[in-house]
Amino acid sequence: MDKIILNGKVVDNNVSHIADEDTVPASGTISVSLERWVENRGDLITRGDCGVRLTGGDDFSQILPDLAKLPLIVIEFPAFTDGRGYSYATLLRTRYGYTGELRAIGDIGEDQLQPLQRCGFNAFELREGLDPTTAIDGFDDFSVRYQPSADVNLPLYRQIQR
Repeated sequence: MDKIILNGKVVDNNVSHIADEDTVPASGTISVSLERWVENRGDLITRGDCGVRLTGGDDFSQILPDLAKLPLIVIEFPAFTDGRGYSYATLLRTRYGYTGELRAIGDIGEDQLQPLQRCGFNAFELREGLDPTTAIDGFDDFSVRYQPSADVNLPLYRQIQR
């Protein structure tokens, strides 16, 4: 079984990402595309173990009414240069109050872990060939963070007690 990083720990990956043309299994935690979610929303909500998979071009406003029912939102990064997922995560956490698992998948490397976490991601499926056990050190790349973000809402100068 593949390993992922979830809430700062390396754990087994228990999510199957179902392609649009594939049959949805009867049980087990899954993610489906936004298009499939919209088409089969009622059945998928009833499962209670289905998440939505977004790409940078998706209009995620379609899932906003369902945020409280979604245990998982997966955001795909087709290339490390595609920053739209960072914006999606920040909006989902800060503006819309999403509290479930927010997972980054695709072209995810060790050097992206801390910035992704700061935007609100708490789960990471690293790109092929990277070992989560060693990549987890990426969370410690920087000890001081100046800007506010989804994980710390005050800039550094406001955090310092005078």
